[in-house]
Amino acid sequence: MWASTVDRCAGNVAISSGMPSVFTHAFAGFALGKAAGMKRSVRFWLLSLLCAVVPDVDVISFYFGTERGSMFAHRGITHSLTFALLLALLVVWLGFRETKPFTKRWWTLSAYFFIVTASHGLLDALTNGGAGVAFFAPFDSTRYFFPWRPIEVSPIGLGFFSQRGMEVFWSEFVWVWIPASVIVGLVLLYRRLRPLLK
Repeated sequence: MWASTVDRCAGNVAISSGMPSVFTHAFAGFALGKAAGMKRSVRFWLLSLLCAVVPDVDVISFYFGTERGSMFAHRGITHSLTFALLLALLVVWLGFRETKPFTKRWWTLSAYFFIVTASHGLLDALTNGGAGVAFFAPFDSTRYFFPWRPIEVSPIGLGFFSQRGMEVFWSEFVWVWIPASVIVGLVLLYRRLRPLLK
């Protein structure tokens, strides 16, 4: 069962905290791309990285004084599964025009970019600070965390390049980079050995 919190308490999160670093979100997109096993191009990689990090465009809400708990605040609508689906469909439509809609490749690309985008909110829900994630916005504004939250929440912006930022990156390295690398390595090893196992 997820621990949930409606994001109503003022002052609980500042501009200095609220997410895993952009580097870790981008690495998650890279790892998912390596594991996907599709034909990959520069376009594929750029769009993968874009989808992995773009949900944090909502950090601009800090500068506009957006009310906490609003779907337009940080970790709101852009971190939702609805946003992940719409962005995935848009990316496939604009970035892979040669792919005929509703074919197997179209569905595969759409599912892949949905997962890459959704990975952003899933990682945020594993952090030990900031606001919860509005996974079901715009239909439900409830903010969620996972019960297990081992990842140190990262400073936003240049605050990452500090002693605190380095501590955060070590936490991300242990809880995201190493496990993701092991999983990708096992997937690639399986693909290489699969012909020999038949």
